[in-house]
Amino acid sequence: MTIRVVLVDDQAMVRTGLRMVLAAEPDIEVVGEAADGAAGVRVVTEHEPDVVLLDVRMPGMDGLEAARRILASGLRTRVVVLTTFDEDEYVTAALRAGVSGFLLKVAPPEDLVTAVRTVAAGHGLLDPAVTLRVIESYASAPAPDPARAAALAGLTERETDVLALVAAGLSNAEIAARLYLGEATVKTHVSRILLKLGLRDRVQAVAFAYESGLVTPGR
Repeated sequence: MTIRVVLVDDQAMVRTGLRMVLAAEPDIEVVGEAADGAAGVRVVTEHEPDVVLLDVRMPGMDGLEAARRILASGLRTRVVVLTTFDEDEYVTAALRAGVSGFLLKVAPPEDLVTAVRTVAAGHGLLDPAVTLRVIESYASAPAPDPARAAALAGLTERETDVLALVAAGLSNAEIAARLYLGEATVKTHVSRILLKLGLRDRVQAVAFAYESGLVTPGR
């Protein structure tokens, strides 16, 4: 199956670089481009790609607002935000909006390809460097959301343990080793957690764990 991708970035050279990297992969096709958020929303609506790579800082409508509109449209398109180290406030807001991944603009080409494939497969992707920034931002966040905290009661004890480790950035294999479980069992627990909490992927699970108070920075 070919993964259809739309590129949204106000810098033509960046779009060209992204296109060149992705075009070299037999299972990925770039079906559209845009230079600002408003145009990006239109292109995504027209082509309904599997994944859109969306820059944060653009003239006119920025990437965050474009992400909100795309995610609210009902399309199955998954959003990966292109970010840099100095955009913490954008990262946190985009995470809460429901994007599926974050990719640093300085990431190597192979990470770009992996990100597209990972997100297209229905998984979330959070760059380790971005994860640290998100954790730091939640350190100064207000008190846990009562509704999200109450929703934790719907999880089993084991599911709660798994969610906490997902929020800590552990992979399924690492969680399996930590809890002495099979990796397939962990995968099943993660799927049930997402279903019970109405979450799209692991990225949203990380946000939920912090906003519910299950995990706090420093623990």
